[in-house]
Amino acid sequence: MPQKRSTRKRERRGTARADARLSMRLQGARTDGDVTQVVTESQNISSSGVYCLSSHYLAPLSKVDLAIVLPRLPGGRGTKDIINCEGIVVRCEAGPRRSEHAYQLACMFTELDATRRRRLEEFVTWRNLQSLRAATGSAPRRGAAGPRPRAKRPAARRRETAH
Repeated sequence: MPQKRSTRKRERRGTARADARLSMRLQGARTDGDVTQVVTESQNISSSGVYCLSSHYLAPLSKVDLAIVLPRLPGGRGTKDIINCEGIVVRCEAGPRRSEHAYQLACMFTELDATRRRRLEEFVTWRNLQSLRAATGSAPRRGAAGPRPRAKRPAARRRETAH
């Protein structure tokens, strides 16, 4: 009996990613040789790369300098982190609509030390947990004891009516 072929694409990414709108800046060479700076927002991010929209075309395999603003995680110190690193453009395609940001840009991080990579992994995990809680309607647990027990309510009394 012939086996069915799976129509699902196999996930090639080795790291988890999270949808996140993070302020970022990238700087790289355009095809005409001029250096351009793009200020934009990420669409999703992982510890291995970032996907964003760009107003300029940047050639695949070109080097870029990235600066990504990560918010402070709950319970963390400080306000926010700025992740500065180098990357390589993996993909740059025209967007589906004509708009201010005409290109869909994917970059892979190339120069990212262990501390910054760990910070990105923590952020991605935290963001994915937030999304999961929102999807299931559950609130984060407070403290080690777990949620407070519900107060007991008196049972509703039935009214008996005479016929």
